[in-house]
Amino acid sequence: MHTDSCSQARAGEIETAHGNIATPIFMPVGTAGTVKGVPQRDLKEQVKAQIILGNTYHLYLRPGLEVIGKAGGLHRFNNWNRPILTDSGGYQVYSLAQMRKINSEGVHFQSHIDGSRHFFSPERTIDIQRTIGADIIMAFDECTPYPCEKEYAIKSLHITHQWLDRCLHQFDKGPDLYGFEQNFFPIVQGSVYPDLRKKSAEFIASKNREGNAIGGLSVGEPSEDMYAITDLVCRILPADKPRYLMGVGTPVNILECIALGIDMFDCVMPTRNARNGWLFTAEGIINIRNQKWMDDFSPIDDSGVCESSMIYSKAYLRHLMISKEILGAYIASVHNLSFYLWLVKQAREKILTGEFSLWKSHMIRKLSHRL
Repeated sequence: MHTDSCSQARAGEIETAHGNIATPIFMPVGTAGTVKGVPQRDLKEQVKAQIILGNTYHLYLRPGLEVIGKAGGLHRFNNWNRPILTDSGGYQVYSLAQMRKINSEGVHFQSHIDGSRHFFSPERTIDIQRTIGADIIMAFDECTPYPCEKEYAIKSLHITHQWLDRCLHQFDKGPDLYGFEQNFFPIVQGSVYPDLRKKSAEFIASKNREGNAIGGLSVGEPSEDMYAITDLVCRILPADKPRYLMGVGTPVNILECIALGIDMFDCVMPTRNARNGWLFTAEGIINIRNQKWMDDFSPIDDSGVCESSMIYSKAYLRHLMISKEILGAYIASVHNLSFYLWLVKQAREKILTGEFSLWKSHMIRKLSHRL
């Protein structure tokens, strides 16, 4: 582990059965076993992804555990031989506000696909993630909304901590199904209340697991609150374990949180924004659908972030997006993902050379600019 001299930024390495991960790292979101619209070959060769996510809720519903189990786990099912992390499904269940009921035993919910009824307990989500075969398994927690009354946040945190103990018991007694070791990350909750976050971080740290996560942020709270809570929690969580900030975020968010001591990130923003024509570049943000790019035949991005971005012009990509051609979404998605992976790789290199803080300040000014 190497720490920046002017911030809490760290450069480290996470060991898993499917390969080591150099941190800081961004993890493309492959909710249903695929990073939307991007083949695994391109994730490896162009995007340079080291690890991707799968989601327990979505994979449980479709294709289902029987299919994934018969395939020999998600790595074999989707032909991805690098690390995979699975979200426990807590956030997805949280998002089904009108279709779920939470109690101390778990969550009753209806499928968004066909309305069928299901139940997730902490034990069940661990068993599902075992079957999926992730290298990193997440605890089942409740993600509180924003804004959230403190009384509710206290009650929710109590349930999340109870569920964590049940998750740990189930995880520790169960065998790895596919012949490789799996790792478990608890999740810090507590909404935007510093005393609750402190209590939760101390509780999570006491479990001494392979890594730790921070959940319940980037759900609508001001960025300043997110940074303050992240800073508080990072000062409590063990320095020798990876720290994962779930669901964050913009390139600026990522750089700010790397400086606070975060090692791992995920977010759907690179691909979701790409499908809507929004591109992230080292010089700023591009809305490729704007008419100003109609006859701009310069490369999408000539900085070397992505091979495709150097081959195709802004005018061509705009044409594809306006015409609703699938190729446009693909090119934009590969570009945005490549940019995110380039950004965290640059951050790592600057941490190692002692230039991170100065570089970060310079990059944030550019990343906030719309071209």
